[in-house]
Amino acid sequence: MNLEDAPGAFGIDAFTLDDRMRLFHFAAAEKRLEYLWVLRAFDRGRANYQVLLHASGVRDLLDELGAPEVGDVQSLLDSLNDWQLLDRSYDGTRAANLAEYRNRHYIYQFTQAGYRAYRAVEEVLGARLEDAQLSRLIFPDILADLEALAEANRSGDGDEVYRKLSRLDQVLGDMAQRAARFYLMLGDLARTNDTRPEVFLSHKDSLLTHMREFTAELARFTPRLARAVHEVADTGVDRLIAHAAAADDRLFRAPGEREDDWRQRWAGLTHWFGDGAHSEAERLQSATVTAIANVLALLRRVTEARRGGVSRESQLRHLAQWFTSCPDDDAAHGLFQAVFDLGGPRHLSVTHEDPELIPARRSWWDAEPVRLARGLVEAGREPRMSGATARIERNDAQRQWLRAEQLKLARQRRDAAASLAGDGVYERVLDEPETVTLLGLLDHALSARVATSSRVTAGGSAHGVRLTLHPCDGSTTVRTVRGRLHLNGMRLEVSR
Repeated sequence: MNLEDAPGAFGIDAFTLDDRMRLFHFAAAEKRLEYLWVLRAFDRGRANYQVLLHASGVRDLLDELGAPEVGDVQSLLDSLNDWQLLDRSYDGTRAANLAEYRNRHYIYQFTQAGYRAYRAVEEVLGARLEDAQLSRLIFPDILADLEALAEANRSGDGDEVYRKLSRLDQVLGDMAQRAARFYLMLGDLARTNDTRPEVFLSHKDSLLTHMREFTAELARFTPRLARAVHEVADTGVDRLIAHAAAADDRLFRAPGEREDDWRQRWAGLTHWFGDGAHSEAERLQSATVTAIANVLALLRRVTEARRGGVSRESQLRHLAQWFTSCPDDDAAHGLFQAVFDLGGPRHLSVTHEDPELIPARRSWWDAEPVRLARGLVEAGREPRMSGATARIERNDAQRQWLRAEQLKLARQRRDAAASLAGDGVYERVLDEPETVTLLGLLDHALSARVATSSRVTAGGSAHGVRLTLHPCDGSTTVRTVRGRLHLNGMRLEVSR
């Protein structure tokens, strides 16, 4: 909804879009540090239950905070009032005579939108690297809250449903923000490693351990959380939403709006931990695994750069700066020749070992290529050998036979893969080509398996089919001509 068209709005809803953007003018003004300290004085007074402040009271709080030198406080307060961060009113109680009363002493307090804008700036200024971390210890609490939510909805305890659902919504929001900050931190670290590689090298072990532990915990709790979400849904989603909306004490929301809001929050929670490869939990696990690979690649790049003294990227940047600083084209060409050593083409003249086989009048476009010695191409010197080299005999018949055998083997493996996809791998005995193909697919699937937990689905593909490893209870057995293959906690599925 357009903020400027809200009918009957008051309070923070009365602020138009332009008014809300103007709230942050103080952060870009010339005296932004002085404005910030004045707002900090109001925040200190708010913490001490001093909501209304005079200019003299602001000055006293600035001295209490140990603020640097601040100029005319009254002009600063008037500017903050113009930007609607502060609300100004009149105070006649401080007037000692009629003249002072006519001067109308001003008192100031935070507007609701102004306080939010100030806190947003303080959060940015107070942000630390410690805030960018993945929370792996929250999963047991989420599981316990889901189980308590199911029990509360089953027993009809609306207040408990509201409390647990609110807590789950806050926890998921915090986890999503932490994950976003963590991956942004990794991106910043990758972009700054050329100038400060010691920062990355000092934290690499902690980063890898942190991400691996989070991945293991997420893989262990994801199926349990999905089952807990299903148990809550089995108690009745409509009933759950009705209980939460009835206990919601937001005054300015109609009952229908509250139900829509809680239904959207429940849908978000289901999307986080529901079954399927597109859940946010699966995406978070994939992103963490990708981040581990990126950190390892970055470690290799930083190590190679430190081994050589300077990274390749820094070398190219310095070289580009040299080219830019060249006074003329001749100097640039000289620098190019010195760096890359790309001179003119070297012309060679070599006769064919059998001149009668290729006539001299035939164009070299159509003639067979002539073998050249490496020393002749690189240095322009003819190789000196004591005797003539023996002529290589090419066995074309043997080459054709080997090629036919290679094509035959590939065809057998494709047929075996199609048979595995069509007839399955259980309840029959696999022949030799099917056994070889299955072992190859199983090797690909196990190599792609990145998590340490056995309850993770993995897969590998080859020969036009895909083998998927599904976690299961107990063990499964595949019978082959070579014997029996026992798989503990896994079931195989081959699909096209």
